[in-house]
Order: sequence, then structure tokens, then C-alpha cells
Amino acid sequence: MQNIHEILEKYWGFKSFRPLQEDIINSVMNGNDTLALLPTGGGKSICFQVPALAIDGICVVVSPLIALMKDQVENLSSKGIKAISITSAMNRREIDIALDNCVHGNIKFLYLSPERLETEIVKVRLQKMNISLIAIDEAHCISQWGYDFRPSYLKIAELKQLLPSIPFLALTATATKEVVKDIQQKLLFVKPNVFQQSYERKNVSYVVLTEEDKLVRLIKIATNVNGTGIVYVRNRRKTQDIANYLNSNKISADFYHAGLNTNLRTTKQDNWIKNKTRIMVCTNAFGMGIDKSDVRFVVHLDLPDSLEAYFQEAGRCGRDGRKAYAVLLFNPNDKLELQTNLQTNFPSLDEIKQTYQALANYYQLGTGGGMGSTFDFNITELCKTYNLQSITVFNCLKFIDREGYISLTDAMFQSSKLKIEFNKEELYKFQIANKEHDAFIKLLLRSYSGLFDNFIKINEYDLAKKANTKHEIIIKHLNYLQQIKVINYIPQTELPQITYIQPRVNTTDLIFSKENFQLLKERAIIRMEAVIEYTETKNLCRSQVLLAYFGEMETQRCNQCDVCLEENRKILHTEDFENISTQIKELLILHPLSLKALVDKVTETNDDKILHTIQVMIDTKQITHNTEGKITLTN
Repeated sequence: MQNIHEILEKYWGFKSFRPLQEDIINSVMNGNDTLALLPTGGGKSICFQVPALAIDGICVVVSPLIALMKDQVENLSSKGIKAISITSAMNRREIDIALDNCVHGNIKFLYLSPERLETEIVKVRLQKMNISLIAIDEAHCISQWGYDFRPSYLKIAELKQLLPSIPFLALTATATKEVVKDIQQKLLFVKPNVFQQSYERKNVSYVVLTEEDKLVRLIKIATNVNGTGIVYVRNRRKTQDIANYLNSNKISADFYHAGLNTNLRTTKQDNWIKNKTRIMVCTNAFGMGIDKSDVRFVVHLDLPDSLEAYFQEAGRCGRDGRKAYAVLLFNPNDKLELQTNLQTNFPSLDEIKQTYQALANYYQLGTGGGMGSTFDFNITELCKTYNLQSITVFNCLKFIDREGYISLTDAMFQSSKLKIEFNKEELYKFQIANKEHDAFIKLLLRSYSGLFDNFIKINEYDLAKKANTKHEIIIKHLNYLQQIKVINYIPQTELPQITYIQPRVNTTDLIFSKENFQLLKERAIIRMEAVIEYTETKNLCRSQVLLAYFGEMETQRCNQCDVCLEENRKILHTEDFENISTQIKELLILHPLSLKALVDKVTETNDDKILHTIQVMIDTKQITHNTEGKITLTN
């Protein structure tokens, strides 16, 4: 077993862990089921990556986010750590090879979606693997109290029966008290075991501004606050419109959403991280797994669906501990829009079944067929063919996906992939017998290594350049070799993809509990109302409202949100505060004083101003009130 501090320094370059990380790691390495609640940017991935590297065996990571899986696999691979992911973009042959490598190879991390756990091929292979740890990312998805409940997460508990001695590490950035309890129960923890950091962000100023013209205010924020920023909007079209508006006002901006191809998204993301782009205007597809500590502001132009989502997105600013601003721009129309969106997000059960049937007809799948099959998905064509509304279909598909019947990816560029199905001797004989393909096969073998063992990403244009021929000729060669089963060739795609996780069933056999459906809707309404209450409050500290939502009740006013600042202005002007606080410090530097004695000695006739100054100084830890009833200067 390797030393966890040596691993941390070797692979991440840190000499010490962040708060709670080491406690969580030790809990896991002692074989305990563990729930880790760390805020966005709190270093959750290190909590399972370090112990997995310290212990012999493979760590299975369950995650619902393909983009995050991809980022983490690439990040681990760049450090020389063997990691793979199984996604809906892979065919059965690719999955088979990947799982074989986990059983017989030196893979340290296997990332997969919860839906994959239900497939027989995965269940059987997991029992053959030397598994050291099971990490469940976005663990709040297992709870119906959570803001992103996914029924497929409930299947994770079955791993307890398959692998009873392997510890679970559940991780999430946001969870209410009910969700914390529910996660542990649903994952069959042997005993409750929670490590939780406070959600308080003392360097972040939360601000809600009621604005008729949000874009004018956005320009003011971008002009007055230095540094990089993120602007969140609800739909893809607005990302480009608002980025263009910012650029037209000489503010460097770009846009980002899940519909862009992978290469373009990576380029945009890298430019922003490297400060070549100042502001990223995006949907909630942006931010997961991005490590940028110096974001100075996050602006929401549209209301989020929940305070969990808002807190996670707003939490992407100020991770370096310096002053940052989380600003939500609001007008009365937003409330109606949020209520309308909620109704749209919950289509009727009949509409869900109609969409499922249309999908089966579109792909010509008979009852019992399709399991494990992946199809390119064009929502426009589907809706045109069956006269459906695209927004209704999209929301129906989300429910069908959540229930584990299908897996739907956002549009994502998938590079072409290839594997040679012949062994080396068979391929040699084929080349001798088919001279017209010999040069092309040699080109493949010279250009890419590992083709006999795994699916390898290839680039047809690069091959055409090397062969001094046309791209179409390369495609023709590949398709012919695929047809006669010399190779397994998967052409690139930029369309979203649908994978049938379960065999296609008749719509009468689709199981959607009306009670669960109604319960999900009722809880969504409760979360929506919490968002509206947060935006409309005028007399409660924003930070305290957010912390109370997550169960932290004993907190102090932040003195930096818009509500606190307005309250302070009503009672105390800056000049008054500076005058009174200076007197208080001069008095307390001599010796501690009781509250009455301190108020009596300050030369200010308004006792309310003195008391308010004292309260602000206590809240900001400039002075303290000890157990003997005396006020002292903080060292």
C-alpha cells in the first residue's frame, strides 16, 4: 500500500490535502461506507482517486455525466494513470474489450453510467474484477428528494449483493438534510458516516437585482468587476446572442452549450481557462469538472430550477478565496417563465408513451429488440416524421432516460474508431492474397498502434494526406474491409445518440408510477418556490437563506450581500462605521470591556449606530464576545 501523501504530491503536486479530504480518504481505506459532501471546487475527485491509487485493484466510478467521465479519464491518462470509461457512444464489441482490459489488464479506474450497471455483461465482468472501491459521483441523484433524481441510481445498491466487502464512497456538492439521510439509506450503508464541509462561502457576495433591462446591467457588472466571469442562461440560442452582444460592447466573450461538437467545446473551454476569452456565456452544460480558481463573477440571467443548481453554478466563482460576486438578475416575468417551464418539464404519461412508441417506429424496432443498440438521433427528423413538438419530445426522452429504458447523449462529436478483427497471422495471409489492399493496411499499421487489441481513434483526413489520395478513397477502403469483417470500423458522428439500455417493450408495459411521477412534480414545485422566495426576499441575508436551505441554521449575517449592505446603509454610513469602529479598537486595545461600558465610552449619541457597529465587527471577527461577558479585540 502506497503512502497517500506521496501519491498526492506525485500526481497532483500538492504537499497537503484540503480540509476533510484526508479524513474521507482514511475512512474509505479503513473499509467504511462514506458520504462526502464537499462544495463545488472542494476536490471531490481526489477523495476517491488517491485511495484507489494507494490500494491494489480497480476503482469503479459511477457517474451520470459523459462529459465529466471523459474529462476525468483524459486527466488521469495525462498523468500516466490507466483509466477508461464505458459510454453509450460505444458498441458492444468496444464494451467487451474495455471490460476484458479491466479484468485482465492494469486499469485503475473504470467510469460508467448507472444504467450500465443493469446490463448483464457489466454485472458478470464486475464479479471477475479485483475491485478496491466503488465511487458514486453526483450521489444526490439517488434520492427522490434530490433535484436531479434518476431511478437508475437506485440499482447501484445491487452492487452490495454482488460485492459485499467493497466500500462505497458517495460524493456530492449539494444535498439537503433529507437527501443526506436518503443517500445513505438507499446505498445500504452499514452505518451512517458523513463528512461535510460548511456550505458557507465567506468571500462570495450574493446579489439579486431586479432589472427590466438585464443586458445593460450585465455590461455594468462586466465593466466594474475585473477578471473572468460566467454568464448562465437557460437555452442554447441565448448563449450565442448574449456573447455577440458582449463582444459588440468590446467585452471579450464566447458561448458554450452541449450541442457543440467536442473539439469546438474543448477549444472554447481552453481559451477561457487560459484567459484568452474573458466571459463564457453558457447553459448549465458548462462548469462540471472545470478547474479555474480565479473566476470573479457568475451572473444568472435566467432563474435556475432549484437552489441546489444555483448554489453549484454560483459556487464556480471565487475558488481562490478572493472576493467574488454571484449575481442573479431578476424581473417579475421570470417568475411566470419558471412556472411555465416546470409544467413543460413534466409532460403527461400519455405523451411519454407516445414518444417512446414514435422512437421505436423511427428505428423500426420490434418488441424485445434493440437492447445494447446505439442510434444517431435527430430530434427534428423524428418530430417532422410523427408531427410532434420538439420541446415535448425532449422532456419525454429525459423521463424515459431516467427510468433506464434508454440512454440519451447530448450532441457530441465522436471520432472515428477502428479495430483489426483478424490476428496478425490472418491479416498477413489476407495481405498476400489481396495485394490491392496491402498498401492501405500497411498505412493503418504504420499510423496507429494497438489496433489488434482495442478500438483506436483514427482520422480519415490524416490518412488521406499520408497516402496522397482523397478522403473518399480512404472511406471506401475502410467500408470494404468492414464489410468483409477484416476490421470493425465506426465512422465519426456529431449527432446526439440514443442507446437502448433495455429491450424495446410495448407502451402498455412501460412502467412509470403515477404516484412517483406526481411526487417528483410536487418536489420540483417546492424547489421552484424556494428559488422564487430567495429572489424576492428583501430582509434576509442571502447567504443565511442559502445555508438554511442546506440545513445550516446557526449562521451569521454575511454583511456583503445586497440585503445586508442595504440594511447596513439604512442604519450606518461608512463614515459613521469607520469613526465608531476606530474608537472601539482604541478602547479595547487597553483592556476588555462589557457591552454597556463600551457603548458608554464611545463618543456617539446614537446608541443604535454603536450597537450595529459592534455587531458588524463581531460578525466580521474583528472583535469577540467572551464567556465572561466582555468584548475583546481579535488577535
